[in-house]
Amino acid sequence: MTETTPISDARPDEGLRVSDCPDWLYLLREFDTLYRHGSAGGSRLIRSHRKRVRDTLSQIIDTNPPVTPRQPQPKPVTAHLSRALDLGERGAVAGMARALSRVTGQLTWEYGYEKVPKALARKYAYCEVLGPRGPVASDRLVLGFVLFAPRTTYPQHSHKEIEESYISVAGPWSENDTAVHAPGSLILNRPDHEHRITTADLDPCLLAYAWVGPESRLTAPGMKLSSTRKVRMREGI
Repeated sequence: MTETTPISDARPDEGLRVSDCPDWLYLLREFDTLYRHGSAGGSRLIRSHRKRVRDTLSQIIDTNPPVTPRQPQPKPVTAHLSRALDLGERGAVAGMARALSRVTGQLTWEYGYEKVPKALARKYAYCEVLGPRGPVASDRLVLGFVLFAPRTTYPQHSHKEIEESYISVAGPWSENDTAVHAPGSLILNRPDHEHRITTADLDPCLLAYAWVGPESRLTAPGMKLSSTRKVRMREGI
């Protein structure tokens, strides 16, 4: 077997492309599988969103985009990642969980907010795998994962001009207290839609996410937690 340079040791000037990094390529293909073969549940909006994600992703993969390894960065919540992956490999999205497990040592976990409440900083983080800040470069689409510890409330927030979907990989969760979502389920948040996430008492929750929107907004999403109780009451969350 030919020995290859570990991705984490590679330098940007080596000109790595995604075809040189099979683990990243297979992970992107798992996203394609989720958005190509999952159900839209009869929703025209979800069907349209799925198509935008998979068509854009397919075009990006065809261009063989560059890969620039980032410094791996854990957060307190990543202590729950192994358990989330174990749960994921038993569930409806097992292929995604296995593909993610191959790159866990190369993930850069972040908060995305300038100020994060101390309690949330211990129980939440996200990592981008494709996008302006991801190891796989793209300014047309953002793909990544969000990890929550058990008994987490991810406060009310929205994404300006960004259409967002979550697909559950592991762990039950609820958005805006309206339903309990199991692995394999998809939730679509339209631009500027206020939403809040809560997770179950015993298990962590791992969500795959996709962002579609203007290039300028994907590059600088300006993530902010909603600050007014009045907005939350109006939205019923």
